[in-house]
Amino acid sequence: MTGFAPHREYTDRLGTGSVPYQTCDGCLSAVFPPRVICPRCGATELRWSESAGLGTVYSISVISPRDALPYPVVLVDLDEGFRMMSTVVEIPAEDVRIGARVRARVDQDGPSGPRVVFAAEGRSEGES
Repeated sequence: MTGFAPHREYTDRLGTGSVPYQTCDGCLSAVFPPRVICPRCGATELRWSESAGLGTVYSISVISPRDALPYPVVLVDLDEGFRMMSTVVEIPAEDVRIGARVRARVDQDGPSGPRVVFAAEGRSEGES
């Protein structure tokens, strides 16, 4: 079992630069966000794994604050089989597309501590 504070373990691992998620020993599914019980099978034996960070933008919403540049909020399907909400950095919000391949990295200077952000990786799914 991962203990009673999986979120703390998650943020500690983020602080080292890894992109952590859990894997269920019962059904082998990827588990995110961190939990104490597998949402798929109910098992309590969850182990920590590290994502390679590659994924595909599943959805996007552009937030346009009054006094700041627009920024994208995205749901990304990571190749390991879990979905994460974050933002895409280093490109204009209007250039982020559903199906785009992205790579995660840990922003150690996030507004409330380390956080995962994504950057464009290459061509979109379905492009040749």
